[in-house]
Amino acid sequence: MELHLVITGRKDLAAQLYQQLREAIATGRLSAGAQLPPSRLLAEQLGISRKTVSDTYATLTYEGLLVGRIGRGTFVNAWAPQPDRVQTATDLACAANLGKWAALPSPMRHPTDDNILRYEFIGGATTRNQFPQDEWRRCTQHALRRIAQHSGFYSQPEGLPALRSAIAGHIAFSRGVKCLDRDIVVTNGAQQALDLIARVVLEPGSIVAMEDPGYSPARQLFVAMGASVASVPVDDQGIRVEDIPEGTRLIYVTPSHQFPLGMPMSQPRREALLERAIELGAIIIEDDYDSEFRYAGRPTDSLQSMDTRGVVAYVGTFSKTLLPQLRLGYAVLPPAIYAAVLKAKQLTDQHCSTLPQWALAKFISEGYLLKHIRRCHSVYAGRRERILQRLAGDLSPWFEAVPTVAGFHMAALCKVPVDITLLIEMARQAEVGLYPLDVFYHDAPARPGLIIGFGAIETLDIDPALDKVRDILQQIG
Repeated sequence: MELHLVITGRKDLAAQLYQQLREAIATGRLSAGAQLPPSRLLAEQLGISRKTVSDTYATLTYEGLLVGRIGRGTFVNAWAPQPDRVQTATDLACAANLGKWAALPSPMRHPTDDNILRYEFIGGATTRNQFPQDEWRRCTQHALRRIAQHSGFYSQPEGLPALRSAIAGHIAFSRGVKCLDRDIVVTNGAQQALDLIARVVLEPGSIVAMEDPGYSPARQLFVAMGASVASVPVDDQGIRVEDIPEGTRLIYVTPSHQFPLGMPMSQPRREALLERAIELGAIIIEDDYDSEFRYAGRPTDSLQSMDTRGVVAYVGTFSKTLLPQLRLGYAVLPPAIYAAVLKAKQLTDQHCSTLPQWALAKFISEGYLLKHIRRCHSVYAGRRERILQRLAGDLSPWFEAVPTVAGFHMAALCKVPVDITLLIEMARQAEVGLYPLDVFYHDAPARPGLIIGFGAIETLDIDPALDKVRDILQQIG
């Protein structure tokens, strides 16, 4: 790597080099411990004599800014003068706004590799062992060949045609979504899809109606945009439509697998929701995040498949079916907002990386995705059944499961008073990751309990982990 220095003319070469190196160290551009290029190499790069460089290094070493290490080279001294104090958040004119962002909680932030526990019941995550490495590798190799065949221009903000076509066919088959390729925008995960839709629909002060309890990252996104989020309670049929306030511009729902409780929205409630949106002139975001995994009852179509007036924006993701790290999602948009969302996407990041887009298009078109979903469905069904058996068995004195037929998490409500905070803390000491339910409530009275994900934990680990949870519950009474 070349050190960026600029030498002009043929006069005072040593002084120019000295001043620039000294300034780079003083400002922190050359950090403590950074290695400088060998004198011969730097001299060649700058077109000056090696003696000039060696003398400058010697001067800076004498001043304590550099240190030579025999056989290794010249380094910035760890005790070199540090740069002046930089501005902190409180020094800036935008301090109040920065404070608002800093105050936003992160209840669903996944642990880093260093903090993953032996037994993880975190929601929204999958196990690495389920990922089809060989098939994905072949698709990635295909993607590299396709990229090599194309020009070096930017791609389309709406996504590659091959991927949009594959998505349209897949969601029509698996979820009954009614769409064409031209209705789809490929995004960096479902969260970006929510962001883009909100950007074009909302203004500061606009009303967003959300389920309560509900998906916290969506709420925080809307709040960060200056919207007024109206908490709408849910019952066993889903969001209570009659409580959606007047003036609402955007309605966010999870009708196929309510987050976090898990029940599906009933057919009458879906019809009422569509009518209410038309009456308000509102857009509905249908977040269909994990309903491809269904274990009981008759399949339910998407809310979007019932929409005849163009008010539902259907949002999906491949983070749940494949891996969260891929960060690929999509939105099926009603005609009225498509052009605006596309412009917002272009201004935000131009387009998603084409390498995973080509790979995913191949993965879907070759039938690998459906095969993978069927394989995971069997695995998740077994894990779900085992957790339900334990909740109905030795854990029944403390918890009861909320009936759910889809996805790969469930809610367990407390039947008796349980110190959830203490339970989670003691479980972590036993290498068991448990997560509270009450953080997803905002205005509605919080119901204490746990949200139990079964995508990230191996099947054989469920019983040992729940044994530890039972023992802790007995210990804390």
